[in-house]
Amino acid sequence: MTTPRPPTPDAESVHSGFDGKPAASSDTLDDAVFGRITADGPNYRGVSGLGAFVLMFKANIGLGILSLPFVFQTLGLVPGVLVLLVVQTIVCYCARAIGSFKRNHPATYGLPDAGRVFGAPWVHEYLYLFFLVDMVTTVSSAVVSLSAALNGVSGHAACTAVFIAVASVVGLVLGSIRTLEKITSLSWLGVASLLASVLTLTVAVGVSGPAAAPVDWTKEVRAFGSPSFAKAMSAVNSVLFSYSATPCYFNIVSEMADPTQYEKYLYLSTTLLTLLYLVIGILVYVFCGQYVATPALASAGPLMSKVCFGIAIPALVASLVIYAHMSAKPLFVRILAGSRHLASNSAIHWATWLGCMVGTSAVAYVIASAIPNFGNIISLLGALISPNDCIIPYTFMWWHDNWRYKTPSERASRRLRLTLALNVALFFVALFMTVAGTYGAVKDLIDSSSSAGPWSCADNTGSA
Repeated sequence: MTTPRPPTPDAESVHSGFDGKPAASSDTLDDAVFGRITADGPNYRGVSGLGAFVLMFKANIGLGILSLPFVFQTLGLVPGVLVLLVVQTIVCYCARAIGSFKRNHPATYGLPDAGRVFGAPWVHEYLYLFFLVDMVTTVSSAVVSLSAALNGVSGHAACTAVFIAVASVVGLVLGSIRTLEKITSLSWLGVASLLASVLTLTVAVGVSGPAAAPVDWTKEVRAFGSPSFAKAMSAVNSVLFSYSATPCYFNIVSEMADPTQYEKYLYLSTTLLTLLYLVIGILVYVFCGQYVATPALASAGPLMSKVCFGIAIPALVASLVIYAHMSAKPLFVRILAGSRHLASNSAIHWATWLGCMVGTSAVAYVIASAIPNFGNIISLLGALISPNDCIIPYTFMWWHDNWRYKTPSERASRRLRLTLALNVALFFVALFMTVAGTYGAVKDLIDSSSSAGPWSCADNTGSA
């Protein structure tokens, strides 16, 4: 008996106007997710190709890069570089599936919607929970990063809990911008800001050495480290977190004017991101040796550390805004799905949107205040959440579109079987990373829990 074919994309669409092609140039567009988009409401299909590139690039860079020199110190240069390259290859391969899946199933706005297509309603709810936890906790990490920058610039002039509250308000206000198109300008500023900051850091530690080093210090730069299993997995978690923006790409491609350009800008973003991670991570570690700090901006001397933190503030704000926006957007779309209020300027539209922003921002603030340690949040995110949002679902997406409905003769293809084996292997790799990584992250969290309590006033820059 022939295996049934999947339903056509139109059958899965709430609105049939979106077919994965570029948005029309007219004032009205029928979109499978947002419904009828007109000039009287927000333009949810206005992100250009370069806009998608900078959103993907900035969604990754800004949080993870500040922990990579510490990763190289823990693992050693050779294993550190290998882990970075392997992780970026896996994540990029999985992220590539988003473009074709979105075009095949245009009503999917985010990762949870994809779960409903390849799985069942409970899969949708499971992925929705993981996605929401991922986004909200990433917002909390961005809040902690920004609070560390404010601490660094001001010389810890106020209680860290105050800076966390200020950062949370900034994320709420700027994240309330309704479309990703209007956030791209801030993303460009953020990329330029962070590049300037890390380059300044690299020059500063190259000339003066790390701030924490004694006068007569002997640098230790190891090609191979000797960490415990928990420490090694914690470092791997940090690398995975550095590429963990993958679930956001669904939102980005959904708001692209030309979704067919997604793969091109994904490859460009991943390539440039990896090159930057390698260059900055290696150089800062080589210059600082065993005295590299986390976040890395604290590795410079007192004055240059303030300069680096100050330059990085727009970049950290941009990361915070992107994730604050994306943590609330899927909830907003879910609540108003199929309603005319989704793409209008009505009172219900605004009340729902701002309500979602306030709710997710409040939860992120509580998390940031309860666990104000930069490294712990990154490690725990990379272990518990990232494999479930960045690897596992995309193996099922490939299976659904490329294997599930194939006939026995089609499944006999050697290339198809090898690709199936690859996706099965990636699934089990992600499971291992989840279990082993969570063990390492929790052990680190327990070991460091005595240094900073909830709503702590302690300096979180890593320099104190």
